[in-house]
Amino acid sequence: MDPDLPGPLFRGRGRDHLRRGVAISARPLAQATILTLVAGIADAVGYVTMGGVFAANMTGNTVLAGIDIAKGNHLGAWNHLTPLVAFFPGAMLARVMLRLFKGPVAGILLEAALLAGVGFLPVGEENAVMIVAFAMGLQASTITSFAGHSVSTVVVTSTLARTADAAVDRLWRGAAISPPSALNTGLLALTWTGYLVGAVIGGLLLPVLAWPLLVPAALLILMLPLLG
Repeated sequence: MDPDLPGPLFRGRGRDHLRRGVAISARPLAQATILTLVAGIADAVGYVTMGGVFAANMTGNTVLAGIDIAKGNHLGAWNHLTPLVAFFPGAMLARVMLRLFKGPVAGILLEAALLAGVGFLPVGEENAVMIVAFAMGLQASTITSFAGHSVSTVVVTSTLARTADAAVDRLWRGAAISPPSALNTGLLALTWTGYLVGAVIGGLLLPVLAWPLLVPAALLILMLPLLG
């Protein structure tokens, strides 16, 4: 079994599996929703407070870097590309920790610690966004599957495309392709919604909290019991 898939989600069989069907469906949905809330908050806070740079959305950073290069703004391009330098090793470390600790708890704890601590560290704006991007890289690779469904919690473009696929497959009666499960459809919809809601929460937190990234750090801690 893949180490980044929480074991208790997949042990149910037969009648016991049917009895626990609600819990099995609810847990991965809650995990994915919380993680996308975290990514949405981190991206919103990072973009507003860290020089218009995304902490989780590396696609957005790449596009903005390309625009800056086209304008001859090489410093701006560098500022948008540096988060990728942090995101990538964060994702690599997450994979190493999955292999060492046989589960996602250590990666989630490290991500929470980084998000909680970045506001208190005597670092500048550029270093702060690198730390948050590193934390988002951890999240991107720490949990990649939810009840057997592969979903990214830091990128929503592919999620929207898969949601569209699922909607058509469910509505097209008599199609050769089997319609997706209700869990799969709900999971896809919730991950996009969670990202949007997280961005809204991040925008609302900025005027009222000096360290708004404490909120996603707390959400990660609250998620730990869901990891099984």
